[in-house]
Amino acid sequence: MVSMFFSIFHSCHHLIPHIVCFTVQGKLMDGKVIDSSLSMDPLVVELGKRTVIAGLEQSLVGVCEGQKIKATIPSHLAYGKKGYPPTIPGDAALEFEVEVVSLTQQTSWQKMVNDVLPLVCLALVPTLLGLVGLYLYKKANVEKPSKKKAKDKKSKKK
Repeated sequence: MVSMFFSIFHSCHHLIPHIVCFTVQGKLMDGKVIDSSLSMDPLVVELGKRTVIAGLEQSLVGVCEGQKIKATIPSHLAYGKKGYPPTIPGDAALEFEVEVVSLTQQTSWQKMVNDVLPLVCLALVPTLLGLVGLYLYKKANVEKPSKKKAKDKKSKKK
């Protein structure tokens, strides 16, 4: 479970966003900074795509635009037993301070492109391979005219 402290709470419509734009500073529990987007452009994360650690993504669910949160992420929802050497030791809990810059919902077109198109492409690959195989099979089994039959046809024409 991710524990969160909400320093600013806004009453907002809790429509589940698909894309969250935020600034973040990640620290080990001893205060050592391990990651920061404060001096860069905000991070843009598409929820459900596993582009950030599971605990951070869980802490972004239900946030509002402009909201600041502090999330303590247990190691099993961060980098686990292995850690992320040399920066993050194994079994390290992490603390993230997040400020949500913007929330964007996925349009129906984006949803189709992100969800349906990959499935269609997966279906097309075996279909195309099957068609190529069928073409090659038919081409290999076409009866080829022998030289004798070709000579007979030429002699009949004369």
